Amino acid sequence: MSRPLPETRDKFAHFCEITTRWKDNDVYGHVNNVVYYSYFDTCVTGYSIAQGVLDPQHSPTLCLVVETQCRYHQSVAFPDIVHVGLRVAKLGNSSVRYELGIFKNDENSASAEGHFVHVYVDRDTNRPVSMPAEVVQALSKLIRP
Repeated sequence: MSRPLPETRDKFAHFCEITTRWKDNDVYGHVNNVVYYSYFDTCVTGYSIAQGVLDPQHSPTLCLVVETQCRYHQSVAFPDIVHVGLRVAKLGNSSVRYELGIFKNDENSASAEGHFVHVYVDRDTNRPVSMPAEVVQALSKLIRP
């Protein structure tokens, strides 16, 4: 079975730049696998806050992660600069599937790729709700074929 080729930068709608930290490296000298999920979360949450559709302390709806995945192609290590590519693959009534790419420094091929599925829930009941119109509008900007 052949492995799919890494995605390229042009497949993503938005980018976040994150500087790796010394503590991101593990004893093997590269960024530990769990840190990639932190990069994903930072990009998704940062985008929503910047678009004005998320206030983590006060928004009436919250996004809960219900599914994640990451595929690794090559190592990233401190002091690399990480560029997290973000796109929306599926926008539903109460859920969204984000696809992300981790690009180190100026490389055009992803070092890692993954996805997050968020479900929008009522802050008080934790029950799924329809995404507010302004959220749908902000996330629609990220849709790529």
